[in-house]
Amino acid sequence: MNQQSYYRWWQRADLCYQQEHLFFAGRLVQGLADQFGTPSFVYSAGRVKENLNRLHSALTDTNLAGRYSLHYAMKANRFAPLLTFLKQTGLCGIDACSPGEVGHAVSCGFTPSEISFTASSLSVQDLTMLARYEGLFMDCDSLHAIHCWGKLKPQTRIGLRVNPAMGIGRAANDKLQYAGEATTKFGIYQEQFDEALEVAKSYNLTVSKIHFHTGCGYLTPQLAQLERIIAHCFWFVDRAGQVERVNIGGGLGVPHVAEDQLLALDQWATVLERQFGGRNIHVEIEPGDYLVKDAGLLLLGKTFVERKRNTLFVGVDGGFNLAPEPAYYNLPFQPVPLRYDATPCSLASVVGNINEALDVWYEQAWLPDLTEHRHLALINAGAYSSAMASNHCMRGRFKEFLLF
Repeated sequence: MNQQSYYRWWQRADLCYQQEHLFFAGRLVQGLADQFGTPSFVYSAGRVKENLNRLHSALTDTNLAGRYSLHYAMKANRFAPLLTFLKQTGLCGIDACSPGEVGHAVSCGFTPSEISFTASSLSVQDLTMLARYEGLFMDCDSLHAIHCWGKLKPQTRIGLRVNPAMGIGRAANDKLQYAGEATTKFGIYQEQFDEALEVAKSYNLTVSKIHFHTGCGYLTPQLAQLERIIAHCFWFVDRAGQVERVNIGGGLGVPHVAEDQLLALDQWATVLERQFGGRNIHVEIEPGDYLVKDAGLLLLGKTFVERKRNTLFVGVDGGFNLAPEPAYYNLPFQPVPLRYDATPCSLASVVGNINEALDVWYEQAWLPDLTEHRHLALINAGAYSSAMASNHCMRGRFKEFLLF
């Protein structure tokens, strides 16, 4: 792959250069930057719906058709217009992980019965608030949660979140794994599971679902590990005895660098079919990244281009506090010029305006001469970006827009 192709690997029908200008969701991106200013997040409703339809299509081509459901992990992006749009599609419910998220989802049109709730370290106050939502399904993450929920809502149906001590993540990135060799706070381990069932029984709670989520961002090379995790978790399903649903969490990833390939959804769906095809179980999936990550851009203004020693730096007017994944999880956001430039590419590090050493968007990216450019776009900014933003250094200002 030559240098010019390297910084254009991400192109697709709705995100590409047309006559040397970048277009996204049918809109001229330079026009969006001029109109909205920077920093601004822009999201494509059309791309989100395409991603939803692609997941449904892959699953309906298997023998799981009619016995699966999608629950959007709203911690990925809670922008109200986006949630309202998702509700209007009728293609997914919500996965929520705090009382505030439940209330926000309801305010955007979702009913409590369309929400699956899973969270850890819940307080009695949290659980008391959640118990007020009739129809909300609770996945208990600990013995503590089972006791508290049993006192509040005895003789109801619950799920148990389990920890199989096996993790999955993009490129074996342990920062993206929720389970593995190291003991984590998430879920109930095998050695506690019988006790969890006894606690549930003491409150006449019916354990009708097993839930597990063990990592994020996986692509095709990690599908074998996904299959091993699912197979292992049937130990919990069979032990519980009355399970009607299994929630396999989310974690489906998207490409972040030129070397990444799109997740092969047909292979992913085949894994689920192979594991669940012979069981009378409804399968729940909680995609967040896959639905909205590649449906968002972060538009930034260029502040300077300057070589320091052997490194060429490109500065922009937004820092890692607006979209922390590159800093927290080593997930780079590809910088994209708003117009195609045929000048020779150079390696440049794109950096933000926060006074911290980790404020680097992308180290050593192949980019053309940006001297005459005013803006840059960062792709894959639709998930775990604005939702995780802070006001660090009092530079937390940004705007959000949903494009139709």
